[in-house]
Amino acid sequence: MAWYTHVVWDWNGTLLDDAAWNLRCIDAMLARRGLPVIGSLAAYREGFGFPVRDYYGELGFDFGREPFEALAAEYLGIYSDDRGGLGLRDGCVRALGGLRSRGVRQAVISASEIALLRAQIGSLGCAAYFDEILGKDDFHATGKLGLCMDYMARVRPGRALLVGDTLHDLEAAEAMGIDCVLMAGGHQSKERLIKGGAVVVDGFDGVTGLFA
Repeated sequence: MAWYTHVVWDWNGTLLDDAAWNLRCIDAMLARRGLPVIGSLAAYREGFGFPVRDYYGELGFDFGREPFEALAAEYLGIYSDDRGGLGLRDGCVRALGGLRSRGVRQAVISASEIALLRAQIGSLGCAAYFDEILGKDDFHATGKLGLCMDYMARVRPGRALLVGDTLHDLEAAEAMGIDCVLMAGGHQSKERLIKGGAVVVDGFDGVTGLFA
């Protein structure tokens, strides 16, 4: 019998391996404006955070000259042109299938726009593992606390675990009153996650091991 009855997954960086692609997209936007690029995945993981608007401001984007909404639209245009190169993180399908076979209910809750989120999940062939797929109605990546709280109020899961890759996921889990583990190798560094007080695992075995 699994210790947890429900797992709430983050998508970007947790299940979807897109941190390096996200870095390339942001660096392209910075270079277009003559701003210093981030340059390395290590530097990206030390700086990235939510809300994305604040992160863009730290990178030097001038909202007085370009509204954040326009920058978000530009980012989406670049990000969406990945030409099919994005994939799931190693071990993802095995973990999702193993948990589903044990009767664990699984949901994706993401700060991504819902149509893009559903399209990515569908194209990668993993939609059948999830009981719910929840995303935002805009591309501004403000966070997902509202979605998480709505899920808790509606589903009322027995004992739930949130699995993510950023300290925003930890914040969401704390607001939901559920346990959380964060996976290294996503959008924030392992050291940063540990410093933020998170329980950190290196891969999906660290998650599925909790259901032994």
